[in-house]
Amino acid sequence: MKPGILLVEPMMQIIEERFDEIYTVHRLYEPAHKAAIDAALPGIRAVATGGGTGLSNEWIEKMPSLGVVAINGVGTDKIDLKFARGRNIDVTTTPGVLTDDVADIGIALMLGVLRHVAKGDAFVRQGKWGAESFPLGHSPKGKRVGILGLGQIGKAFGKRAEAFGMAVRYWNRSPVTDTNWKSCSSPLELAEDSDVLVVCIAASAATQNIVDANVLKALGSGGILINVARGSVVDEDALLAALNDGTIAAAGLDVFVNEPTIREAFLSAPNTVLMPHQGSATVETRIAMGELVLANIAAHFAGEKPPTTVN
Repeated sequence: MKPGILLVEPMMQIIEERFDEIYTVHRLYEPAHKAAIDAALPGIRAVATGGGTGLSNEWIEKMPSLGVVAINGVGTDKIDLKFARGRNIDVTTTPGVLTDDVADIGIALMLGVLRHVAKGDAFVRQGKWGAESFPLGHSPKGKRVGILGLGQIGKAFGKRAEAFGMAVRYWNRSPVTDTNWKSCSSPLELAEDSDVLVVCIAASAATQNIVDANVLKALGSGGILINVARGSVVDEDALLAALNDGTIAAAGLDVFVNEPTIREAFLSAPNTVLMPHQGSATVETRIAMGELVLANIAAHFAGEKPPTTVN
C-alpha cells in the first residue's frame, strides 16, 4: 500500500505524476478530496507545500504522524519552525535551485523601471508612438545598487548588477566574509548610499517592515526600490506614500502583503512595475524545485534526514 502524503497546492504536472507513482496523494486544494483527507490525516507522514502558503500549527496538530514538511521554495515565514521541531518534524526548503531565476526577475524589474518597459509597451499599444513624446530612461551603468540581505539570491543579484557596470554595496544581518563589496552598517545607511535598493532579505518577525518610511526617505527622490523577497519586509503604507508624494522615484515589486489580494492602491501608484510573484516561476526551476521536494520526502520515508532540512 502506498504511503499517504498531503499536497497543499499544485506543483508541476511532471512532479505530481511522480508523486502519484510513489504515494497516495491527498490534494488539499481539491474540494472533492476533503472526506478522504479527513480520514487520512492521522496517518499522513509528509506534507508538500509552497513557501507562500506554508502549513499552520493547527494543521500540524491534525497530523500526529507527520515527520516532514517539504516546502517548494525557500521562504519559511509561513511555518512555525520551532513548533515543528518540538514535534520532531523536519522542515525542508529548495535552496540553490531558484537563486538565479529570482535574481533574474530582480534585474528584469530594475531594468523595467529604469527603461520604462511597461510604460513603453502601453504607449505603443495605445497608438501614441509618433503622436506624443516618450520620456527618456536611465542607464544602470555607474549607479550604486544596495542589496538588503546578502544571501544566495543577494549575491547572485550583485554579480549581475556588476555586469551592468553598477557599484555594489550591501547590508546583512550577519557578517559576510566572501565578498569585497562595500558593507554598510544599517539598512538606513545602505539606502542613503544607494540609487537602487534591492530587497532580498528573508522574511521573519525580525525583518517585518525593515524597509520603513525612514529607509525610503534615505533612499531619496531619485531612488528606486526593488523587492523580490516577501511583501512583509516592506512597510506598504510607507511605500505607497513614498511613491505618491515623490519621496522615492519608482519601485519594481514581485511580492506583496496578502498576495494575491494586493492593495488596490498599488494599481494606480506612479512609476511602478508589478509582477505576480514570479521569482522562481520558470519551467526549469519549478521542475528542479519539485525534484528536491521529492528527494526530501523520499529521504524521510527511507529513515534518513532530509537533505535540506532547515530546522
